[in-house]
Amino acid sequence: MLDALWTQATRHPFLDAVRDGTISDTAFDRWLVQDALFVADLLTFQARLLARAPRQAQSALAGGCVALVAELDWFDVQARSRGIDLNQSALSTTLAYRDVLSRLDAAPYDAAVTALWALERVYLLAWTHASSPSSPFTEFTEHWTDPGFAEYVAALETLATPGEHDALLDDVLRHEIAFWDMALAPGH
Repeated sequence: MLDALWTQATRHPFLDAVRDGTISDTAFDRWLVQDALFVADLLTFQARLLARAPRQAQSALAGGCVALVAELDWFDVQARSRGIDLNQSALSTTLAYRDVLSRLDAAPYDAAVTALWALERVYLLAWTHASSPSSPFTEFTEHWTDPGFAEYVAALETLATPGEHDALLDDVLRHEIAFWDMALAPGH
């Protein structure tokens, strides 16, 4: 079951449309706004996770927090470039994912860091799948497949215990799929 969810989360029709250049600006911009909101929520979660992390995990998690701040700055630049307002309300899918992060705040450290690894791994694999030199979204796919991000995901993997958290991984993967779906079907 988890293998099928990993595939659905990393080879989604949204990603195919980005790769092929067939995604509408409206759908992509809807997703971009909601992703910026999610990244702000993720920064809050990750800062809290850093505060309770064991010493050996702090460097990777602190680096991730710094990268998320830079990511929010990058979203601001992209929003200006695309003429979109990031100060929009979170859609129900984004709110549902926010609830997952809130639950993870109360979860044991090993579960929370495993969820973080899973959602970041999905992101890396998904944008790798969406990458194409002929896509009009190459700037985005290159940004989200940067070698530094891949190194960060690898560092998180050394902290994660995926074999011990199947239900949690299932939950994260289902929310990732819903997030891609949301871009293609407004109102989520």
